[in-house]
Amino acid sequence: MNQVMITKPRKSPYRWLVYIALLAVYIWAFSGIPFTGIKETAGTVIQSIARGLFAPDWDYVYLPEGEDLLRGLLDTLAISVLGTVISALVSIPFAFWAATNINRFRPVSGTGKVTLSFVRTFPELVMALLFIKAVGPGSFAGVLALGLHSVGMLGKLYAEEIENIDRGPSEALLAAGANRLQLLWFAVLPQVLPGFLSISLLRFEINIRSATILGFIGAGGIGTPLIFALNTRHWDRVGIILLGIVIMITIIDLISGAVRKKLV
Repeated sequence: MNQVMITKPRKSPYRWLVYIALLAVYIWAFSGIPFTGIKETAGTVIQSIARGLFAPDWDYVYLPEGEDLLRGLLDTLAISVLGTVISALVSIPFAFWAATNINRFRPVSGTGKVTLSFVRTFPELVMALLFIKAVGPGSFAGVLALGLHSVGMLGKLYAEEIENIDRGPSEALLAAGANRLQLLWFAVLPQVLPGFLSISLLRFEINIRSATILGFIGAGGIGTPLIFALNTRHWDRVGIILLGIVIMITIIDLISGAVRKKLV
């Protein structure tokens, strides 16, 4: 009876070089972090924060006379919705500009990809600061910042969705004498719209999280009362605001995930 010799695959010697390189990167990163010790008041501050977080200010949920948790969360939600809608609409022409199967001339699609990469390099906070200087502090600056920043990501993902379409319907319509507008309307858009909607919902989830931070610099949303509560050490109010943010994001993630499963 013949015996089959099983040989173990040889381990690449370069694997240890990779491990050593990763270890060197970690050592270099940690060595660059200054550590001057723990303050003597750290224990007291941590206890105060914990008491406030686990005993939130429930009265702040709704205040008839002024801004409260519900108004802040609704403001954050409105900023995210408007920013996502603006970016989703603006990203569509950029996506067709950057798609290689739509623009056969490589430099044309290449300039589109470079433009989207350039837009993505600016964080939301930087754009929010620029728009605050341009239009003033408030929710409008937050909407513009999220809308412009999201164009970079959505345009790139939209372009990839367009590049993965089935060419069969387009070739059939082209053989039947259809023009480019008819090809776009009847062959391309029906294939990419579900993907566009799914990607937009995913970006909306990201924008919800980003909108909570933009208020730190005056771009509206729940971040504004949160930074005030942090600066004044109202830890019970910090606790209820964080709890509200967690609940809102969890609910939106569940709804968005269910909708995206239906679309894809």
